Amino acid sequence: MSNLAEQFNLQQTYRHHIGGAWVEGGDGHIDVVNPAREEVIARVPNGGVEEIDAAVRAARAQFDGGAWSQLSGPERGALILKLADLVERDAQLIARYDALCIGRPFIEPQMLDLPNALSTLRHFAGWADKIEGRTIPTPGYFGRPTLSYTLREAVGVIGAIVPWNTPFMITCWKLAPALATGCTIVIKPAEETPLSALHLAQLAQEAGFPPGVINVVTGRGAVAGAALAVHPGVDKVTFTGSPVVGAEIMRHAGPLFKRVAMELGGKSPQIVFDDADLDAAIQGCAMGLFFNQGQVCAAGTRLLVQRGVYDQLLQGLRGAAESIKVGDPLEEGVTMGAVAKRSQYDSVARYIRAGIEDGATLVTGGALEGKGCFIRPTLFANASNSMRIAREEIFGPVGTLIVFDTEAEALALANDSKYGLGATIWTRDLARAHRMAGKVQAGAVGINGWAPIDARLPWGGVKTSGLGRELGYSGIEACTEEKVITVVL
Repeated sequence: MSNLAEQFNLQQTYRHHIGGAWVEGGDGHIDVVNPAREEVIARVPNGGVEEIDAAVRAARAQFDGGAWSQLSGPERGALILKLADLVERDAQLIARYDALCIGRPFIEPQMLDLPNALSTLRHFAGWADKIEGRTIPTPGYFGRPTLSYTLREAVGVIGAIVPWNTPFMITCWKLAPALATGCTIVIKPAEETPLSALHLAQLAQEAGFPPGVINVVTGRGAVAGAALAVHPGVDKVTFTGSPVVGAEIMRHAGPLFKRVAMELGGKSPQIVFDDADLDAAIQGCAMGLFFNQGQVCAAGTRLLVQRGVYDQLLQGLRGAAESIKVGDPLEEGVTMGAVAKRSQYDSVARYIRAGIEDGATLVTGGALEGKGCFIRPTLFANASNSMRIAREEIFGPVGTLIVFDTEAEALALANDSKYGLGATIWTRDLARAHRMAGKVQAGAVGINGWAPIDARLPWGGVKTSGLGRELGYSGIEACTEEKVITVVL
C-alpha cells in the first residue's frame, strides 16, 4: 500500500456493508487510486450479482415489515438528524476520503460538499413528519356523497448509483429523501470513490438505523450497477452520470416498469452581457469553469460573451486561470489537483487537441505530461458553437469563449445544445435577466451567481441532461407514490 494510505490511516482492504454486516464477496478487488500520485490507497471488493441480490433482499426485508417499516415519521426524522450529527463530527475525515480518491485539495469538499450534504440530511429530516395527503371534493357516486383522499406512500427499495465527482454530497442527495419517506436503499458508489459511502454506512450503524435500511455494495458499474438496475426487488433506480450509461440503465429498467431518475450532466452556458459586473462575472465564471478541476455536472464551460466585453472577460479569465497552481494537493500552495483518473486525463487531453484542430485559439492551459493526471486550467477563444469543445461535455477544466451581439443571439446559442442542466446569466438588467431565465432551456438558472445549489431547491435537467428531480419537496414526491382512497358515504 502507498505512503498516502499510511499517512492517512486508510484500511488496506474494505468490505461491502449489507444487512448491517461487513461482508466480503465478488470477483476479487478493485484498487482505489489517488490520481495526483497515481498510488493505490485502498482496495474494495469487486461486487457483482450475488452481493447486489443480498443487499436488495436486506433492504426489501426492512421495507416489507421490518423494524424500519414500523417507525413513525418523527422517529425516522430523529434518526436522520442523528446521522447528520455524526457526519458533522466526521466531516473532515469524509472530505479527506473524497479528496484523496479524486485528487482534490481538501478545502474543496470541506467548503462545499460536506456543508451541502449536512444541509440535505437536516432538510429532509424535517420533512419526515410532514408528508401529507390531500382531500379532493367530487360530485359523488351514483347519487351518494363520497369522501376522497390521498396518501403519500414510500416507493420501496431504491437503487442509487453514484458518480465519482462529488460522491458524498450526491450520495446524501439520494439517501436523505429516501430515508425521510420510509424507503430503504442500496448504494453503489463509483469504483473510484467508494470510501466516503462506506464510512456513511458505518455512521448509519452507529446512529441506530435498523440493519438493511442502508446498504453499500462496491463494484464496477457494468456489473454491480447493471445488476442493481435490473433487480426485480428494486422499485426505483436513481443515477447520476453520463447519458450513455443513463440510456443503458433505462433500457434495462424500462421493461420492468421501474421508476427511474437520471441526472446526466451538461454543457451549461454562462451568458455575460456587456452591462454585467465584470469583476463578479470573472470570479463566478472562473469558479464555474475550474472548481473541482472542472468535474462538475453543471460546470459553466460554454462562455457566451457579448462583444463589448469579450476582450476584458477573456483577459480576466486568463489571469484567473494562470494564477491557479496545479499539482499534488498535499503540497503547500497548490489550489488545483488532478482529474480523477488516467482515462479522464486522456479524454480531456483529446478534447484540447480537438479544439486546436477545429480552429479555436488556445489562450492558456493544456495537459501536463508525467506522473499524475494533471490538466492546467484551459481557455479557448475564437470558438464557435459547432465545435466539439462547445458541444460535448469535457468534464475537465476547459472553457470555450463564444462571442454574441444581441440578446436573441445569446438565447439561440444557449439553447443550441442537447443538454439542459444549468445556466448562468450575468447582467445588471433585471428585466433582461428574467426574460432570459424564462427562455433558457435548463433545469436551473443562476442570475449573477454560478450554480447556487441548495437542499431546498429542486435539482435536475431537461433534454439529454436527465429525467426527474432531486432535492426540495420534489425529492419527497420522487420517493413516494400517491394512493387514492374513496369512501362512498
